[in-house]
Amino acid sequence: MKYTRLPHTDLEVSKICLGTMTWGRQNTESEGHEQMDYAFDQGINFFDTAELYPVPPHPDRFADTEKIIGTWFKKTGKRDKIILASKIAGKAEFTKFIRTTGFSRASIIEAVEGSLGRLQTDYLDLYQLHWPERTTNFFGKRGYEHDISDHWQDNIHQVLETLRDLVREGKIRHIGLSNETPWGTMRFLEESKVHSSLPRAITIQNPYSLLNRLFEVGLSEISMRSKIGLLAYSPLGFGVLSGKYLGGMKPANARITLFSAYNRYSSENSEKATQLYYNLAQEHNLSLAQMSLAFVTSRPFVTSNIIGATTMQQLKENISSIDVDLSDEVLKGIEAIHGQIPNPAP
Repeated sequence: MKYTRLPHTDLEVSKICLGTMTWGRQNTESEGHEQMDYAFDQGINFFDTAELYPVPPHPDRFADTEKIIGTWFKKTGKRDKIILASKIAGKAEFTKFIRTTGFSRASIIEAVEGSLGRLQTDYLDLYQLHWPERTTNFFGKRGYEHDISDHWQDNIHQVLETLRDLVREGKIRHIGLSNETPWGTMRFLEESKVHSSLPRAITIQNPYSLLNRLFEVGLSEISMRSKIGLLAYSPLGFGVLSGKYLGGMKPANARITLFSAYNRYSSENSEKATQLYYNLAQEHNLSLAQMSLAFVTSRPFVTSNIIGATTMQQLKENISSIDVDLSDEVLKGIEAIHGQIPNPAP
């Protein structure tokens, strides 16, 4: 395994982070435990979860993923060996069953306390705002369209005050953003810069893959210059970049097969690009999944690459991508395809 540091901290994390959002829906508790056992044995010390998981969200399965991680901690006693990240859900129609969501002081405190209880831990190493409260471009929306009906009032200072108090109480150590825009990222960074008592966001968890490199437009410069590390999610585009859906295939129990609404990586252009990337990988005796993951991991603004799997075979292949070094020829091939079909998935 390879390691790096979370920006502005002394926490050393694996360059591969174990994603968990299928546990409790597509994976059982025992399968989740098996994945954590294997990942830990391979040197992964960074787990990412959220109160919203598993997805798709449903009241009957609310926060089951965190509960599965908590029982693993209780069984193994390895909490102190894991850098643990979780998230608070933002406002959305599909989160109303959780509570009155949003980032009021009461909501944040309730969310943190709930996660700590389910995870059977006293603290979270990284606590992230899962998506912005304001109406902006997230979850498959390519660009910003101003919504005059959005009455969001800038409460970033108040949000950071609440998070600061939770840091002082020892319940969270650091904070991060997720599904955030360049404007939102700089707004958070500026607030903590002007008010030094407020915690500074150290990471941003956004989608990044061969099918969606939009992070490179604006956010990558912020990441490099302001040292806020990308935790890249969906590096395989819901499994599309494994090649398993090519040619109209619908493998049993696969995410897009089970949940057809999760189709943001399934456009005609995405399929065309995936086929080209598959061909490139084959030319260089690489699996498409490992080429795709190795590309993400190698980017200088990526702090950690969040991989997820529903089978042990997938997990093993994904983790072993850490040992794949892409040649200049492969990288040139990737850029050629990107130039031909740039960012087909929003």
